[in-house]
Amino acid sequence: MRAIGDNLQAVLQRIAHAARDAGRDPAGVTLLAVSKTHPAALVEQAMAAGQRAFGENYVQEALEKIDAVPGLEWHLIGPLQSNKTRLAAERFDWVHTVESEKTARRLSGQRSGNLPPLNVLIQVNVSGEATKSGVAPAEVEPLARAVSALPRLKLRGLMAIPEPGADRERFHEVKVVFEKLRGKFGFDTLSMGMSDDMETAIAEGSTMVRIGTAIFGQRGVGSRRQERNAA
Repeated sequence: MRAIGDNLQAVLQRIAHAARDAGRDPAGVTLLAVSKTHPAALVEQAMAAGQRAFGENYVQEALEKIDAVPGLEWHLIGPLQSNKTRLAAERFDWVHTVESEKTARRLSGQRSGNLPPLNVLIQVNVSGEATKSGVAPAEVEPLARAVSALPRLKLRGLMAIPEPGADRERFHEVKVVFEKLRGKFGFDTLSMGMSDDMETAIAEGSTMVRIGTAIFGQRGVGSRRQERNAA
């Protein structure tokens, strides 16, 4: 496997090419390195190569890395259990997976006044999959209205995970919702696109791509076992 730094550069080149092909400025797309199930040592390598924003799926696993590698920007990108909202509110900079007013209220109430407001995204279940978290596109606006009124949260926009192999129309559906509500709520972040579909996501306006495999490589059996136990 190539060095983490080489992988990061290759991903950044993909982002730049995709942005230019879409007539966009590459600087308008943020790379979020998804370090879930990978050790803190690899996070340190990515940090040494210039990466500062990292995404994790599981609160408990993330806390070990947050403590081990301080000074980075940490994003929670996995489903948030109600018994983990305090830790998420206290230790993360972003939460991408807000899908209910109840969760948002807990995060706002548990975010310390000594910290800046917690950046949050509403997760959109654009494919309507029963096994996937998020709200239907029609439910985004009322939830956005409730979240934007909470004092310790800063609603930045939307996040979506279209099903594997989804065509461009799925990404476009999220973009339509984002653009419709952008002016009303001041949205500036559309988080969608992963290693296999970042080009499509960028073509449809993504401002943040969540890339794990293309940077850190495939997860092994031990990592998958860790994932099951880390929730």
